[in-house]
Amino acid sequence: MRATVRGRIAVAAIAAACALAVTAVLVPAGRGQAAAGKGAAEGRTQAPVGAAARRAPAEGPAGPRDDCSASLNPASGSTDGAAVARIRARGRLLVGVDQNSYLWGFRDPATGRLAGFDIDIVKAIAQDVLGDSSKVQYLTVPTSQRIQAITDHRVDMVVRTMTVNCARAAQVAFSVPYFTAGQQLLTAKDSPVTGFDDSLKGRRVCTAKGSTGQSALDAAPHGARILALDNQLDCLVRLQLGQADAVFTDNALAAGQAAQDPTTHLVGQPVTREPYGVAMNLADDDLVRRVNQVLAQYESGGADSAWMQSYRTWLAKELPGITGPPAPVYR
Repeated sequence: MRATVRGRIAVAAIAAACALAVTAVLVPAGRGQAAAGKGAAEGRTQAPVGAAARRAPAEGPAGPRDDCSASLNPASGSTDGAAVARIRARGRLLVGVDQNSYLWGFRDPATGRLAGFDIDIVKAIAQDVLGDSSKVQYLTVPTSQRIQAITDHRVDMVVRTMTVNCARAAQVAFSVPYFTAGQQLLTAKDSPVTGFDDSLKGRRVCTAKGSTGQSALDAAPHGARILALDNQLDCLVRLQLGQADAVFTDNALAAGQAAQDPTTHLVGQPVTREPYGVAMNLADDDLVRRVNQVLAQYESGGADSAWMQSYRTWLAKELPGITGPPAPVYR
């Protein structure tokens, strides 16, 4: 029975992956609808799923140690400068997204529109900057080409479960983190793989090119054979077809994949800390401050915040126990 279920899901996933593969690097993915709910929340205790990842990071004078997640304070300068003026003159926000990450950025088969936790954030930004959440041109961008799309100014920002780290922060500017995840393994439920350990020896482990998962695997492969593809959904297809033994990705994304294919599950514990941020061009300081201002409003208001409403809509079932967003750290 499992092979039959996997086969059906694999066919659907392959169709989606192939549809993406035949497009250009940046492809219009449709326009957003309806503004994200206003409202919002004060508690900031968000933590990723998994016992190990629920522990709060060590704090120093400037916030979490050994990361680069501190961002520009909206109160420290302009939130309405050249970058915001450029977007308003164009009349739409250009945003790099994913359309194949279930729960985060995906095309809803019922409506044909993009939806998910990341998409709700995009709508909130467009509503604030342009007064209309639908004034967005969504462009699909592979994991490996997110930074290039930003530095080339082909997009104003990328909102695509993008982890903030020091190497990337040298190339693009990040907002404060809006979610925290961790790298974890997704396998078939009957797999002998038990976690990010020597049970991977000789196994084929798939991850996205240019991802933090690829970096972690390169540093400590545990004898695995690494298969690096352009998109995480392609890794799920390889797992379903028996061409990979495990997928290594953010547990937040893997939870969505497990929801799509109930013959798979997360194993072991998260092995990294992955704060997601909105990525922008290093020259666009006013836009970074503006996005941080939007996030502060979006996340304020406790259990009634727009952030919590979006979490309950998209993530609570697969990533339970989260009570609020991560605390912002400004520089």
